[in-house]
Amino acid sequence: MGIELMKSKLDKALSLVALGVLGVLNSAHAAPVYEIVNLDDYDLPLSDSFKGTRNGYALGVNANDELVGIIKGKKKLSSSDVEGGVIDVADGIAPEETITYSIDKPIIANNFAFVAKHNDASNPWLPTFDSINGTTDPSNTQVINSVDTFYYGINDAGIKVGAMTASEKKIPNEATTDKDDDYWYYRDYEMRGVVKNGDAEIDLPPPYHTFVNPDSTNAIKEVKLGGWSSATAINNNNLVAGYASTAISKFGSDRVNECIKTASTLPLDVCVQREQYPNATGTRNIQYQTRAYVWQIDNGVATGTELPLGLTPATDNTFTAQALGLNDNGVVVGRSHVYRDGDTKNFRQDAAYWAKDTEGKYQYHWIPMGDSIENSIAYAVNDNGIVVGSYRSYIQGYLRDKFFYFDTNQADATIVTPNDFAASTTDLSSKPKSINNKGQVVGYIETTYDKEKPRPKAGFLYEKSTGEFSNLNKLLTCESKGYEKASDGSWARHQVEVRDGSGKTFTYNADIIVVEGTSINEEGTIVGTAFIRKPSYQFDKDGNIVIGENGEALFELNGNGDPVTAYVPRMVVLKPASSGEACTVDDSTDTGNYERQGAATLAWLFALPLVWFRRRIR
Repeated sequence: MGIELMKSKLDKALSLVALGVLGVLNSAHAAPVYEIVNLDDYDLPLSDSFKGTRNGYALGVNANDELVGIIKGKKKLSSSDVEGGVIDVADGIAPEETITYSIDKPIIANNFAFVAKHNDASNPWLPTFDSINGTTDPSNTQVINSVDTFYYGINDAGIKVGAMTASEKKIPNEATTDKDDDYWYYRDYEMRGVVKNGDAEIDLPPPYHTFVNPDSTNAIKEVKLGGWSSATAINNNNLVAGYASTAISKFGSDRVNECIKTASTLPLDVCVQREQYPNATGTRNIQYQTRAYVWQIDNGVATGTELPLGLTPATDNTFTAQALGLNDNGVVVGRSHVYRDGDTKNFRQDAAYWAKDTEGKYQYHWIPMGDSIENSIAYAVNDNGIVVGSYRSYIQGYLRDKFFYFDTNQADATIVTPNDFAASTTDLSSKPKSINNKGQVVGYIETTYDKEKPRPKAGFLYEKSTGEFSNLNKLLTCESKGYEKASDGSWARHQVEVRDGSGKTFTYNADIIVVEGTSINEEGTIVGTAFIRKPSYQFDKDGNIVIGENGEALFELNGNGDPVTAYVPRMVVLKPASSGEACTVDDSTDTGNYERQGAATLAWLFALPLVWFRRRIR
């Protein structure tokens, strides 16, 4: 029968936002059934390579079922440091563990890149630490890492891309009397893109990284700031997308000049480091003009190209553009500051794509948005030129993010907002993160309609060919949701057995919730993030885990003496099931000895200013 597509316009004159894909799905069509293939051992840590860490996120998968991602440590960000003031997960970590910045405390890495693959000989899909810029296995307590590392993408040849910080440097603090233990701490750069092919690493330095002193009479002629850059995606032609600093902001220049003037009271490098860290409001005094960038990798050499900004700067303001995804045809997507329709009074940051013209030069293309839309962003594009992204707009009086797709091959194309769980567009916020060449899209969507409370989220799968929108948790087999079948054929929660530092053995209900899909390959393998239920540890006043006499961590217990559990993020791999059916057990009334504080998602991933890099102070 097919699908009847109907598009209505929101703010017809300017927005050109199609508000739905309506119709009746073919009754013969059924959404695929998925099984989780990497979370069989509910009570085990991430892996032996990541002892002492807690959270894992899968961010990219290639055609060979190889993935990359990030493991985060036990620390979490303070709310003022995260875009929108939201912690990325409700992870049960004590408030004492919040991370702030300091120039007089050592830098301790809190983020580590990992790889995992289906055909691992010893343990399929096991997260395995992958060193970048000299980092060592975080389970090695004899070495303290100071370099934060991140993987965001991998192509079919296994070439990985991401970002890294510089390693820690220190100089004695001459203002104190404790010469053996008091230092200033800094690093040469805050973020730099990196490509890793086998054991070979290719740095992607930004074009702007050194400040030249305009005062020719001063003995300090230049200051190495490092700038920033990041690699966010790579295609199968070894073209890398990302962004890089191209100049310093005027205010940032003033702050560096002030550091030069006061170099006699505070070491210059330390002063610059302080200015590059976020202040109490979460902003940075030293900011950079940031542009979308691509780098072509050829024989171990990276050749960079700056992509056009979406406007011609008429002021000294700081403007930003970022490339976040690309396809094998070299079409790049992301976001850029823009004057909508050339109106300098209508300044926004909107989704965009860049494509080469007949002369082989990249040209900027705005993805049209109406005035009712606050801002927008594009995350990915497939080889058919279909872009997926999200826009932010008021719906029923509240700002919400909505998933859209856009056809770059269609003249006068408009963005299309698919229906989600209802026969019309809802106010549930949703964001896509990946699209394959079959038109399958994965991302996350809110699942409740509370107006004033944080809304829990779930991963989704959208089939563009049919318009079918599915909560990934509704497509899972029962085993993949933490159930096991009894002898009478009924389903019950698997009982996880754990022992803590007191020597006692406890049990709790297994539970797995897929909260985001971040990448999908052509065979339908989906990687992303799941919340699994884990016991919460006890922490002392300094934020350290309390260890029992047997060397194990002590659990936090409730009034009944049972361990309090919390949802902890883990990387998750979903593959189409070869047999079986989607679980029909009603878990809407399921109860358990756990605490849940809501679940914001990975809003930090492409945020500016940089919110990934954190320093521990405890």
